[in-house]
Amino acid sequence: MTVVELRPVRRWIRRTQSAHRDRGETATTAYVVVFSILVLAAMAQETLAAVFSPLVPDLTGSGALAWAAVCAGLLFATLRRLGPVTVSRPAAYFLLTAPVSRRRLLSPALAVATVGAALAGAAAALGILGNAASTGSIVLVATGAVLGVLLAVAAAAAQARLRASRIADTVARVAIAAGLATLVAEEAGWTPAAPGGWPPAVVVVPLTGLLAVVAAAGFLLAVRDLARTPNDQILDSAKTAGTLADSVYGVEPSFLADMLERRYWAHRRLRSTPLPRRLPPLTAQDLLLARRRIPRLLWAVAATTLPLLLSGAPPWLLAGTLVIGTVLAARTTTSAVKTDATNPVLLRLLGLTSRRAMWQRLWVPAALGTVWATVALGLLQLTGALPPGQWWPLGLALGPIGAVAALRAARAGLVRNDLLPVDTPMGSLPTGPILNAFAGLDLLLLALPTVVALATAAPATLSLLIFQVGLGYLGVYAYLTFTTSPDRVELAARS
Repeated sequence: MTVVELRPVRRWIRRTQSAHRDRGETATTAYVVVFSILVLAAMAQETLAAVFSPLVPDLTGSGALAWAAVCAGLLFATLRRLGPVTVSRPAAYFLLTAPVSRRRLLSPALAVATVGAALAGAAAALGILGNAASTGSIVLVATGAVLGVLLAVAAAAAQARLRASRIADTVARVAIAAGLATLVAEEAGWTPAAPGGWPPAVVVVPLTGLLAVVAAAGFLLAVRDLARTPNDQILDSAKTAGTLADSVYGVEPSFLADMLERRYWAHRRLRSTPLPRRLPPLTAQDLLLARRRIPRLLWAVAATTLPLLLSGAPPWLLAGTLVIGTVLAARTTTSAVKTDATNPVLLRLLGLTSRRAMWQRLWVPAALGTVWATVALGLLQLTGALPPGQWWPLGLALGPIGAVAALRAARAGLVRNDLLPVDTPMGSLPTGPILNAFAGLDLLLLALPTVVALATAAPATLSLLIFQVGLGYLGVYAYLTFTTSPDRVELAARS
């Protein structure tokens, strides 16, 4: 029998555990990130000043509470999507099931997430205080940071407990929905009962100290319970963080979109459903796909009220929000177009050419975009946020334009890195990511008459409506005619 000393074994385990972390590389990455943030903040200091401290603050007490609920819900949802307990993909593959200390393996990610949540909470509190009509204590910024730490601890606890995670996610969604509903109602003219004002500093300071003690205790308990986090949850968060990093580094947003699409359908229980025989097959498939994405449709319906929040913003921002929102609503069912572009086996089995396929794929996105744009313009018109005239009929033109832009973006495929870069005084500029980023957005030029009319506060006239509808429908017909073929199946070759 051979006796092995424990000290060399433990030393080997510690070296193996930390082998996947290069401290020099980590410090370099942190330096680059912080330096980039500071440079961007210096370049956009006027915009940041207008966001965090406008000249005429007009946020009411109920609006401040609503924005606090929205920011808290969004921060918690972001933490839940990214982990917060995660590791790098190499560490997940080789060290997650190895005989190493899970606390030392997972605690760095929790610490980084906690610091990031604290900074985000402080920034949100600073923005709310700067936009509030009444003056509050600056200590509330520290309160926001402490609440960010509590949200990070709650997200880590929810990650380790499946039943608690469902309840916490539901609470976050309700907070976001309630906050947005309050803000939209205020923009529409509703005057809620005003709260009693900001709490004084003699109340805020002890409360912040108590919350800080609770947050510190919660963080220590979260570190102690890191070993209880299931491996599958850590692997999912590692895949999410890794895919997000790949998308940013490679300027390839399709990586992240494909991952979200696969993850959504992986958690769905599907059963065979016959397609309506009265509709074309691809249109019927899109209709079935929309029926199986009810949560996204509900969020799209709720998002029709978001342009009301920008009624006091510059007109060009409101116009851009309407156009981009129409495209996002139309993209609900365009994932099937991406599949057809990469592997047109379904089109070959059905005997459909690229032109017939694109026309059949157009109807459902066009209907979704038209309904979204019409409702959004109608709400803006009812609340008096638009210049005189009937604006809601322009949704009949914006819907097909948003649909064809979404179809073009789905047909674009992966970024072409084989294109020659463009040399500039600041260095070489990659051509492939730029062209891929503008795929689909270039067709939004068809909505230029509406954007110009909104940006210049011009009234909606009958000539504007006729010109916009004619230009939109002509552009849609030209795109589907000149980028498809009556005797070719492939969608991606001439998109």
